[in-house]
Amino acid sequence: MYSIFKPTGRITRRMYLVLFIIFYFINLLCLLLIWDSFQSESWPIFYGAGVVLIASICVLLIQAIKRLHDIGLNWKYALYLLIPPPINFIGFIWLAVKKGQDGTNEYGLDPRINDIV
Repeated sequence: MYSIFKPTGRITRRMYLVLFIIFYFINLLCLLLIWDSFQSESWPIFYGAGVVLIASICVLLIQAIKRLHDIGLNWKYALYLLIPPPINFIGFIWLAVKKGQDGTNEYGLDPRINDIV
């Protein structure tokens, strides 16, 4: 079973790009909500949007780790994605463009075999 919350295994470029677009859009919406609720002093929305923002960032990092595994790199390179924009955005786009290793590598089977997206 495929899980977007486990940092093990590999993920295809296409699946990564779909999940990246969804969760990056959620990040932007949360940032707008945080700014608006800060201006209007609506603290429950401010803290709720902050929790959702942190959760979506964690999911993005998990997908980046899977993508790094597909390329054949260690998870530690995902720490570079914690650098503030635009550096992290460039890193996320590089992960979406870089071709993964063919066949099985030390992180698992080739994800293109059973790609559902």
